[in-house]
Amino acid sequence: MTERKNRENPTQGEGGAFYRIVTLCLMAVLVGFAVSLASIAFVDSFAWLNRALLISPRIRVQYESNPMLLVAATLLVPALGGVVVGAMFSWLSCERRSLGPADVVRAAQLNLPLPDFRSGIVSTLAAVLSLGSGASVGQYGPIVYLGAMVGRAAAYLRIRIQALPTIAIACGVAAAISTAFNAPIAGLVFAHEVILRHYSMQAFAPTTVASATGYVVANVMFDRPALFLVNFSGVGHSHEFILFALLGVISAGIAAIFMKMILQSAELAARTRLHATLRTGFAGLAVGVAALWLPDVLGIGTEALRFATIEGAFSSLELLVLVAAKIFLTALCIGFGFAGGVFSPALLIGILSGALFWTMIDSVQFVPHSGIAAYAICGMMAVASPVIGAPLTVILIVFELTRNYDLTIAAMVAVVFSNLVSYRIVGRSLFDLQLERQGIDLSTGRDKARLDAMRVSEHATGDYARAGPDEWVADVNARLDRGNWKEVYVLDVEERYLGKLRHEELTAFGNARISEVVVPPELEFNERTSMREALEALGSYAGDGVPVVLSNDRRLLGIVTKASVIRAYLGEVDSIRAEENAPG
Repeated sequence: MTERKNRENPTQGEGGAFYRIVTLCLMAVLVGFAVSLASIAFVDSFAWLNRALLISPRIRVQYESNPMLLVAATLLVPALGGVVVGAMFSWLSCERRSLGPADVVRAAQLNLPLPDFRSGIVSTLAAVLSLGSGASVGQYGPIVYLGAMVGRAAAYLRIRIQALPTIAIACGVAAAISTAFNAPIAGLVFAHEVILRHYSMQAFAPTTVASATGYVVANVMFDRPALFLVNFSGVGHSHEFILFALLGVISAGIAAIFMKMILQSAELAARTRLHATLRTGFAGLAVGVAALWLPDVLGIGTEALRFATIEGAFSSLELLVLVAAKIFLTALCIGFGFAGGVFSPALLIGILSGALFWTMIDSVQFVPHSGIAAYAICGMMAVASPVIGAPLTVILIVFELTRNYDLTIAAMVAVVFSNLVSYRIVGRSLFDLQLERQGIDLSTGRDKARLDAMRVSEHATGDYARAGPDEWVADVNARLDRGNWKEVYVLDVEERYLGKLRHEELTAFGNARISEVVVPPELEFNERTSMREALEALGSYAGDGVPVVLSNDRRLLGIVTKASVIRAYLGEVDSIRAEENAPG
């Protein structure tokens, strides 16, 4: 019998561990390779559009002799790009919105599928166009979703391994971050810190392989350039760590403002009566108008990010105006329908804020410091980490990009204080806030979140005794005796629920009709009742079964018992624990 089970399920038995390791690692290599190529193609596509549409700073310099062309391109390209993006979501996407890391977290934490494939493709193409036309959005959110989408496709292979879809998604995300930042360790940690939110050897090994594969493809095969290069000799003064901590606290406030403005912008967009195409076009036009005076707000702002670590590249006033403009325009673009992420804008806002903080320190003559680079990098990571909820990831990004231990320690201090303060103000991350708006609360653990996502109606049964209001009590009582029922549910001719009676209650009545003795329901659920709500309600409930009633017409869907709800709860908890503690 055991040998037969092992043949039916290759993950069991003596060869089960070997099968899982080899299969998952091969899958991780394929996912990592595919995601890395897709990510590179994504970045190169919008970079080509930046050049073709006169958004790239280097191309704009070549056309300075034709200022009218630059003005026209600056105003029209983002606006028309917004119109096209809005039309794509309105007419081509089932979801009618941009998809990003929050959707990936939702799928991984609640063990749900990603949104439909067509909506994912439309969102990715819309992100290419959004970034290519100069919208103030980021590239990393779409890349994360692209990685998750490719990874999820691998889960359709006939590989009978527990939690394969979630592991495949994590592999795709790890490879995407590794490719984007040339940072394989950060990619691995991001997948566990933000997407999985737990560590198990079964997930750890394949995500490591996928992340390493993404790094090899990007850094060895294609020799992709690093995000930035920093020359930093080290922190020269011990008191500067106090300044880094202070910068972290200030950055937490900036990150909180940034996240709240994004959410408020989305609420404002929902209240407007403009069609989606006009709404997104308006946001693009706002970017174009601002870019006439501040061209650095166009796109992801890579050039501004690199110049921010150079002393004298920006004045204090320029830094202040750029930070405010980038926060406002990014919130406007994302809230009003452009496709893109928040990590790149957060990096730019943070590095400019750090540089601004340094200018204030530098203006105080008696305070020695180690130069602008340390403060700019600390500010960059201290703003970005609470936005995406990944402090360990951003610390590792600093280390892998700079290979500078002193700079990593400085950034770590700023990041720790930033996350401590930001968590108290707004919560773990923007993604968690977005999920809360959808009714998904991950702050109390994913077991409770999964119970919130489960509907108790999924566990309702039709195995119950029923009676009509015109029946005689004696007849119903006899029927309960024959069927060994303990209670009866009273329904009218249209299957609408009227109430229920226990067997012992019926025996107390004489010659009466059911309609004369039926009582209002003590407890009932509807199609929206979650498993968590059901568990809480059943704690003090003395009956056997609880009716599940449609809220619009009170038709009875079925009944649930305490035992069925507890079994469903224990099954979900066991599934989560098995996933978290699965061997390699």
